[in-house]
Formats: sequence, C-alpha cells, structure tokens
Amino acid sequence: MKPLPQNSSLFSVAPMMDWTDRHCRFFHRALSPHAELYTEMVTTGALLYGDRDRHLRFSHEEKRVILQLGGSEPHDLAACAKMAEDVGYDEINLNCGCPSERVQKGAFGACLMREPELVAECVAAMKNAVSIPVTVKSRIGIDDVDDEPFLDNFVQKVTAAGCDHFIIHARKAILKGLSPKENRTVPPLRYDIVRRLKERYPHLRITLNGGLNNLAQIREVLSWADDVMIGREAYQNPYFLAELDHALYGMPLPARDMILQQMIPYAQNQAQLYGTPLHSVTRHMLGLANGLRGARKFRQILGNGAIAKNDPTVIKEALIAISGLPST
Repeated sequence: MKPLPQNSSLFSVAPMMDWTDRHCRFFHRALSPHAELYTEMVTTGALLYGDRDRHLRFSHEEKRVILQLGGSEPHDLAACAKMAEDVGYDEINLNCGCPSERVQKGAFGACLMREPELVAECVAAMKNAVSIPVTVKSRIGIDDVDDEPFLDNFVQKVTAAGCDHFIIHARKAILKGLSPKENRTVPPLRYDIVRRLKERYPHLRITLNGGLNNLAQIREVLSWADDVMIGREAYQNPYFLAELDHALYGMPLPARDMILQQMIPYAQNQAQLYGTPLHSVTRHMLGLANGLRGARKFRQILGNGAIAKNDPTVIKEALIAISGLPST
C-alpha cells in the first residue's frame, strides 16, 4: 500500500441511494471515528435547480464527508463542486458506476465508462473549480466490455485529467436487463482485475468496493489495495464499522447503548430545526442489535414504534429492549 493522504482512512462507507443520507452518516460517525463517509449521489440538476440547501446539508460531526455527484456536463459539475467546497465538504466524487435506467437516461453513471474523454473533461473542470480532491467511482466494465484494456483506457485518460484516486466496484455493470439490485449481486466479483490494475498503476490510490463483509477478507484486500469501501454490510450490520475501527485502528469498541444515547439529542434537534420525522433517523439504526437477544423487538420499536409515536423517547424504549446485554 502507498501512504494514504493525510486524514484519509483505510475504509469508507459506500454512497447508497436512499440510505446514506445525513442521518445515516451521523449514526455511522458515532460508530466509527475513522470511516470516510459519502453522501448519496446528488445530481447536478438537483443542486442547480432544486433545494440546494437541503441536498447539501450535513452535520459538522459527520466530517470527514464526501459529496458524490451525478452528472456529465463539465460546467455544471464544476459549479456544483464549488458549491460543495463552499459549504465544507472535504472531497468530490464523480459517479461512473450507477447502472439504473433513470441515471442512464440522464447520460451519467456507469454509461460514462464508454466515454472516458468526457469523464476526463468533467474531472478537469471540477479540479479547476475547487481545491479539494476530485475522485471517480466506477465499475470494472459495462455490458459485454469488461476486459482489462477497456478499464486501463478509462483509468489512463481520467488520470491524465488529474484524478489520482479511483474507487472501483469489482463487478461490471449490465446496463440492460438487470435491475440496480441485481447489478449488485449477479455480475461476478473480480477482485483479481482490480488487483492487477493496482499493480500496473502503483502511484494511484485504488479503493476496492464490492462484497466486503468480514474482517479476514478485508485484511487480505488491504495487503494490496490502498483501502476498502463497505456497502450493504455497513447498513445492514452497522456495528461492523465499530469492529473495523477496533481491528484496524485499535479503537475501543463502543457500547451499543452509548450509541443510542447519542442519537436521542440528535433526533430531537433535527425535529426542532427541520421538522424531521423520527423514523427518518431511526430507520438507519435497525441493524444495530443484530446478533443480540431482543434484536427483533428492537427493530419493531425503532421501526413501527417510531412511525406511530414520532417521539425520541422511542429510542429509549429500544434501548431497554437490549439493555443489560453484551455490547459485542
């Protein structure tokens, strides 16, 4: 591994649509001081023509936090990157990996891998507009094109525009015939392709994404990749982030009840400032008790109970459901 940039981490949480919103990121930061946190993908149109403040809002506690942008027009991406830098984001990431039909209709996401020259223009425009890092997240290929020369050509042209960090989901994207969910599981994982890419371009920071869900596997990947990006495991089993902090950085394992205690004033504050429903916060916390006795009741309280009651005391009730049980 080459030395990571200052303040960078050995692991991050993937940008996931409808999941990694600001409430999720606050919760994940409570679990892990070290994880790099990404927003959901935000389109340039949403920032240029929508509620800019709502889309860019984040809590200071989330930092270090990275905005993932979706778009393919260099001028628009540059303008949005500047907005993000101005409000305090630490980094910009360009989405070149999302396979959804809606994203394809907008001419961005994974389909951009067919246009490396355009991606290079987008990266160059953003780098000229901001002083924070600009990175790219991609797949290893798309449709029937998943050979290494295709990936090399993409990386070479985007690197020439100034990008030195690629987050690579080690599956190709099937743009027609598979849903976004199927695209996360059906195309086979090819860690070997990403590993050989790192060997050919040792000067680049290469982050591996896709299917990472246990510590032994992650330790092996970190023997050749610079860092890893955790996706569904971080959401379905969020305490895994605390376990990674413990294993990779020697951080003490936090008690789950202490995490829940932090979420109560946060939920109260969000309700007072923005009228945020409690369920918008607690829906990200349902997996915290995975593996514990009382986990089912915990999920019911934070799920149905938060919708029915909409009062942060529901989090205290959930705490009672697992109180006195081991925190690990």
